[in-house]
Amino acid sequence: MIDFKMLAVDYKDQNCAENFTKSLQETGFAVLKNHPISPALIEDMYEAWQIFFNSEGKNDYLFDPQIQDGFFPFRSENAKDNPIKDLKEFYHIYPHGRIPKEIEDLSRQFYDALVSLGGELLAWVDAYSPLDIKQKYSMPLAKMIEESPQSLLRILHYPPISSDENEVGAVRAAAHEDINLITLLVAGSEPGLEAQDSQGHWHKVPCDSGMIAVNVGDMLEKTSAGFYPSTTHRVVNPARQDNRPRYSMPMFIAPRPEVLLDEHYTAQSYLAERLAEIGLKA
Repeated sequence: MIDFKMLAVDYKDQNCAENFTKSLQETGFAVLKNHPISPALIEDMYEAWQIFFNSEGKNDYLFDPQIQDGFFPFRSENAKDNPIKDLKEFYHIYPHGRIPKEIEDLSRQFYDALVSLGGELLAWVDAYSPLDIKQKYSMPLAKMIEESPQSLLRILHYPPISSDENEVGAVRAAAHEDINLITLLVAGSEPGLEAQDSQGHWHKVPCDSGMIAVNVGDMLEKTSAGFYPSTTHRVVNPARQDNRPRYSMPMFIAPRPEVLLDEHYTAQSYLAERLAEIGLKA
C-alpha cells in the first residue's frame, strides 16, 4: 500500500465491482453506498439489540466456549498480542446459534441479507482478481462461503467510558485485523472506527448512515498470498463530550471449515489458532 484512498463505491454504478475490488487491493477497505440492505431493517436491529444489552436477560445467554455463540460479557476479548481486554460486550449469531426469541426473526433476516451481499461482493473480487492470484484460490471465493456455519454476525455494545473501570491503555477495540474473508459493517451508531495505512498513520473510516464499510480479513489475505491486505483497524475511545454508548454490527463472512486457505491451513485450523490468540478459546 502506497497511499490510503479507500473508495466510497456506489452499488448501483456500472463500474462498482471493479472499483470496489481495486479499493480492497490498495487499502484493504472499501465503502459501499446505495447498498441493498434496508435502512429500516438496520434501524430495527439497533433498537432491538439496545434493549437486549440494557436488560439483565442477556446473562441468560452466556456464550458457549466450544461453539462460540451467545452473549460475551464486558471485557471478554483482547486483540492479538495485546493483554488488555477491550471495553465492549457483544453477542455472537451463527446459523446454528441461540438468539433471544423476541428478536430472532429480525436477526435472522438481517444475517441472511448480509451473507447474501457478502457472497455477491466476493464474486466481484473473484471476477477482478488477476489470473495468477485467482489460481491460488482452492475454489471461487463465493463458493467458499456457501452454507458456511462459520459466518458470524457480532452485535457489539461499547458502554460509555467509566474512569472506574478503564485501566491505562484500555480502548473500545484495540488495533487488530479480522480473521475471516471479508467483513461487512453497516454504519455504527457513533463514530470511532479507524484504519491504519502502511506508514502507521490512522484514518477515520467514512461510514455515514446508509453506507457499509467492507474490509479484508486475514483469510482473504492468506488465500490471495497477500494480494488483498488485511488492514489493521481499531475503535477509539470517544472524547469526553461525546462519551455515549456505541453499537455496531459487523458481519464476518467466513468459509466452510474444510476449505483450504493455503498449503498449511484450512479455515477451521486457522480460526482455532486465532480464537486462542484473542482469548476467546483455550
